[in-house]
Amino acid sequence: MDIGEYLEHDATALACLVRSGEVTAAELLEVARERATAVNPTLNAIVISMDGEADRRVAGELRGPLAGVPFLIKDLAQDFRGYPTTRGSRSYRRLIAPSHAAVVERFLDAGLVVFGKTATPEFGAKAITESELWGPTRNPWNTDVTPGGSSGGSAAAVAAGIAPAAGANDGGGSIRIPAACTGLVGLKASRGLMPFGPHVGEPLFGMGVEGVVTRTVRDAAALYDAIIGPTPAATYPTPPHTETFTARIATPPQRLRIGFTTRSAINPAPHPEAVAAVQRAANVLTELGHHVEEVDPPHDDAELARDFLEIWFAKAAAQVDEARRRTGASDADFEADTLAVAEIGRASGVIPLFRALDDVNDHVLVLERFHRTYDLLMTPTLATPPPRIGAMTTPPLLQHAARLAAKARIGSVMSRLGLVEQLIAENLGWVPYTQLANLTGRPAVSVPLHWTADGLPLGVQFVGRLGADGELLALAASLEQAAPWFHRYSDIAL
Repeated sequence: MDIGEYLEHDATALACLVRSGEVTAAELLEVARERATAVNPTLNAIVISMDGEADRRVAGELRGPLAGVPFLIKDLAQDFRGYPTTRGSRSYRRLIAPSHAAVVERFLDAGLVVFGKTATPEFGAKAITESELWGPTRNPWNTDVTPGGSSGGSAAAVAAGIAPAAGANDGGGSIRIPAACTGLVGLKASRGLMPFGPHVGEPLFGMGVEGVVTRTVRDAAALYDAIIGPTPAATYPTPPHTETFTARIATPPQRLRIGFTTRSAINPAPHPEAVAAVQRAANVLTELGHHVEEVDPPHDDAELARDFLEIWFAKAAAQVDEARRRTGASDADFEADTLAVAEIGRASGVIPLFRALDDVNDHVLVLERFHRTYDLLMTPTLATPPPRIGAMTTPPLLQHAARLAAKARIGSVMSRLGLVEQLIAENLGWVPYTQLANLTGRPAVSVPLHWTADGLPLGVQFVGRLGADGELLALAASLEQAAPWFHRYSDIAL
């Protein structure tokens, strides 16, 4: 198989070829490696090679619905025994994982051939993928701009044709944002549906979920079918999966009531391309027979962002403390932004954290009231096209000041100086729509329905009721049929 044939097949189709004997897993792995050799030096998507592990796998007998398909996992929360999970941080670069993460076990049980780990920002804490440890990851559609984050390495690799799908996870938009930046499908599943562990429970109080980025909806369905379900150490049981997602997407959804909005309190002037993306989606949905109408935003996203960041700040403080304890890391092993955010979380104490956690119920109720009238909420996934590489890098002088402030333990002063509001505006201003699903535990999917005048993808997001994952995938499948995108590859992929 040559690269042209490889790019014409998604993971589902490649698995069929392996089953029929038309191609071997070893041959697919060789093509994937050749592709990585050609484009990864430019993109910096794969940061840890796992060639020896992949060779051992394809030399043996592979079983599972996706047996023999080349696959990449994210270098965050997706531990692979015998390899480091750096989390994009210098502090973890030498710590070797003693066992597989639960989701990695399920990737392997599905027969996937893992041959590398993909880049992430430090601790997955940004919507871009530019860590000091690994350097910036670039977007195949335009290497001057970001592929988003924190699953930006996975998204860049899939969009460039290195692998048909890759592991990802989402604590505030980290599957949907890079999917929207690179022209992929990205589902953030309902809370409790995806496995974590075995050494960690629900990250970020349930805001974080495991998942994948893919080029087709049927690949997303097949991969989620392979990984959903509780582990023996789960906090509570996952609702029974009575119908596979693969079966669910075979039937288009019944007529849906969809309310859409592009308005945001964080970014009162979304880019015209973001507005155009939603309008295009509305037109396609109307042609498919759905009821679509513009609505007021059901929630105050600025208030929700503050609650989201209060939880994130507390988590950052805990992550830095954990890294120091487990690895003996010093301040020099962390990025300045991480130290500053962690210091704010440490200084804030427990009251803002518990207030934010209490507010989660209010956000759930607001969304529940919206879903009494509408099946789905539609928004842009991004408020702007993907930013340029380096556009969000903190200037060196401010980085130095942040390190001094963290060392002096003056996080409360930083809060009073309005740093939280600045972080909301700068870091969430271009992605104000995605945190709602994480904070409420609801499923949301980004679908690549729009390309800008400059040729950049710009996804559209749908948020559903708790447990509506199958409905979201079925809608995405019908949109994929009505407005196909699989044939679209960036210049770097051709």
